[in-house]
Amino acid sequence: MNLTKPIILTISSIVLLSCSSDSQFKQKLEKALTENPEIIFKAIEKNPGKFFMTLQKASQEAKQEMQQEAAKKEQAELAKAFKNPLVPKITKDDFFKGPKDAPITIVEYSDFECPFCARGRDTVEQLMKNYPGKVRFLYKHLPLNFHPQAMISAQYFEAIAMQSPKKAFEFHDIVFAKQSKLKQGEAFLTSVAKDLKLDIVKLKKDVSSEVVLNKIEEHKKEAAKFNIQGTPGFLLNGIPIRGAYPAQYFDQIINKLVQSGKLTL
Repeated sequence: MNLTKPIILTISSIVLLSCSSDSQFKQKLEKALTENPEIIFKAIEKNPGKFFMTLQKASQEAKQEMQQEAAKKEQAELAKAFKNPLVPKITKDDFFKGPKDAPITIVEYSDFECPFCARGRDTVEQLMKNYPGKVRFLYKHLPLNFHPQAMISAQYFEAIAMQSPKKAFEFHDIVFAKQSKLKQGEAFLTSVAKDLKLDIVKLKKDVSSEVVLNKIEEHKKEAAKFNIQGTPGFLLNGIPIRGAYPAQYFDQIINKLVQSGKLTL
């Protein structure tokens, strides 16, 4: 790859941004640097260390600015969500981990093959320990296209739930705990189902049923509606949390909901 051109453009951009606002001067300088790149290279050769330290500093400052902008955007979105929480579809047929009438509702949009979702699973478990009897957890699916075992794993979860919601969550925990074994494909999923003493004949039939496929598709559409594009994504009492944040981040939101009178524990 020829790095000469991008280096010239980068350097000239930095110089122009720090120079006089006089447009004619900028045009002449840019033309000179583009047509005579040896000017820049000679300057770099004379003091390469200082040049690269300057670039590194500029890169770090740009990164900090991006992080600050992202944080501002996130805070603005949270403020909006506190006023108008998102409302996921929850039906009488949905099943939860934890009490159905718990005051804290965590909905997760997840991918069984995503390593960050494995962290998300641990976070949910920690929150259920932090708030015993106060959390109900609803698992929804967002299988990503570049994870070849994600969709079939989601299908198994829903097909198992048709026999036993409790065993569906046991399947959920086992798959995330042994996520590396997903490379074995459906053979691994079937072995987990057998260990759970499920009706394998019924399971194999239900895995590809319209009921299962339609439910997963509904979850994907809902995630898209809420602008949850990556995994894991959560709704905590309607407040969106996009990413594998630690339990402490969820604690902060819970505390804010309590302080605002929107949640009673």
